[in-house]
Amino acid sequence: MKLKSLLASVAVAALATTAQAAEVELSLSHWVGAQHPLQPGGMEPWVESIREASEGRIEITIFPAQQLGAAADHYDMARDGVVDIAFINPGYQPGRFPIIAAGEIPFTISNANAGSRAFDEWYREYAADEMKDVHFCITHLHDPGTLHGVNGPIQVPDDLKGKSIRPAHGTMARMLNHIGAASVFAGAAEMRELLARGAAEMSASPWGSIFTFGAQDLTKHHLDMPFYVTTFAFVFNKGVYEGLSPENRKVIDDHCNPESAEKMAAKWVENEAKGRQRMIDEGHTLYKPTDDEVQLWMEAASPLRNEWKETVNKAGGDADAIWQRLEDTLAKYDSRVK
Repeated sequence: MKLKSLLASVAVAALATTAQAAEVELSLSHWVGAQHPLQPGGMEPWVESIREASEGRIEITIFPAQQLGAAADHYDMARDGVVDIAFINPGYQPGRFPIIAAGEIPFTISNANAGSRAFDEWYREYAADEMKDVHFCITHLHDPGTLHGVNGPIQVPDDLKGKSIRPAHGTMARMLNHIGAASVFAGAAEMRELLARGAAEMSASPWGSIFTFGAQDLTKHHLDMPFYVTTFAFVFNKGVYEGLSPENRKVIDDHCNPESAEKMAAKWVENEAKGRQRMIDEGHTLYKPTDDEVQLWMEAASPLRNEWKETVNKAGGDADAIWQRLEDTLAKYDSRVK
């Protein structure tokens, strides 16, 4: 009888564990492929860490490659409850999130490892107001990117005049327009198609992503200069987050912080950095600007900071104070372009 009683107790415990494991089931939607380094290197370890920390109570299923919606729609998908968690590029909706767009200004952030930690720490102060429709979790960056073209040269800003270029985000689009280029806006996943059908002659991208999105046979000419970063964020549907038990909410909070931002970016950064050497090994042409030519690029980007400040001030922010805090935080983590 004692053995039967023990077995019954074990069975009850097993059922309880199974029920507990299904306590919270969440969807995480993104728009890059499942093999993009951000998923196996960032999202999957993050999801597994949440599962372990919650002792199996929180299960998150990842839906890649725009399965649930277009890249530019992901913020609204989280807001509206189409998905529980969304990976967003705020720059895909130019003007909607003016404060976080500071990170898009070229020659501001030097790296995406400590830079992601710094940027997350800085933006956390403003996220609740700027992204008030959702629950903000983390923001992070990709490794500094540049311009990649079907033809060259790509050495100075004048080389872009009259060209059709896919920008990384709205801030870059404005810079390209100032220079005299035409912006052809599309998500990274559409980059190869644009180039293949001649709708764009160049694309902004970090180095490794040219291979990730299959454009390496089309873009053989590259501006060899750290130029810009792109900002990304993970956001939760507000109702889903607020509906979690205090215990489960703490698990999520413990995974929504500057440390998590740096971890999310780390493997992606590593993969991107390898892309440049791979292009050299495969015989691509890289154009390395001189110091004077780099200054020309910096001058071409200089109006963007004032435009950003005007936009933030119009939205009711103190742009000078916000920018100073960004510079101070980047300097704290040795991530500011000097």
